[in-house]
Amino acid sequence: MVKKEIAERVEKEAEFLIKTKGTVRYVAPFFGVSKSTVHNDLTKILAKINNELYIKVQKILEKNLNERHIRGGQATKIKYMRGYKSMK
Repeated sequence: MVKKEIAERVEKEAEFLIKTKGTVRYVAPFFGVSKSTVHNDLTKILAKINNELYIKVQKILEKNLNERHIRGGQATKIKYMRGYKSMK
């Protein structure tokens, strides 16, 4: 059984993720929790409390997983375009 406060937070996180089509890293600061907590909430707890929302969230998380190498490459490109040097 999941505590009411936690269940409410998890559903709000899920709705926010769906609305923004964001990432776990994007959602975490809005709820004052770590990205690990958001990931656990959306992959484990949500399945127990709202299966319909869970299915929608899983589609977004899967898309994010499949695109992460692209976002990482873009972030590196921007970093070096701004003139950052690697630490040696």
